[in-house]
Amino acid sequence: MKTNSKDSVSHTFGPIFDENSRYLILGSMPSVKSRDMGFYYMHKQNRFWKVLSAVFNDDFEGNIEDKKAKLLKHNIALYDVIESCKIIGSSDVSIKDVVPANKTIDEIIKNSKIEKIILNGSKAAKLFDKFFKYDGIDVLYMPSTSPANAKMNLEILVKSWINIK
Repeated sequence: MKTNSKDSVSHTFGPIFDENSRYLILGSMPSVKSRDMGFYYMHKQNRFWKVLSAVFNDDFEGNIEDKKAKLLKHNIALYDVIESCKIIGSSDVSIKDVVPANKTIDEIIKNSKIEKIILNGSKAAKLFDKFFKYDGIDVLYMPSTSPANAKMNLEILVKSWINIK
């Protein structure tokens, strides 16, 4: 996969949720590493799994199946606001020509008990505000767990994210 030019990229793996999911965490678009590995937040320096481990006092590390099981154990659904877009590498700043993930997010909400939507980072928040509206569901805007958000260390991220529960 080229990462120097603006490539058209589609979301290539499905959402994680079940009928008991109460929290829906939405990012923008999976990173190159996540797209290559076929699962969310797989860049080693992304703090997402460490933040969830601290917030829910449980170990979210491990292989993909372990991560899926922990998400469902804690009633967490996971997807992204973008179904496809043009992007340079993993750079949220470069995202253009967004096709929002309305159909998938609607499916998650229809087939679960979502009470809160948690947006991971400013790009996810901006796009959610532009393309989505769900009455009766709280929306929380959280700082990005991405390594690009270097100004926030793990401790600060955990203090912010603890509010999702």
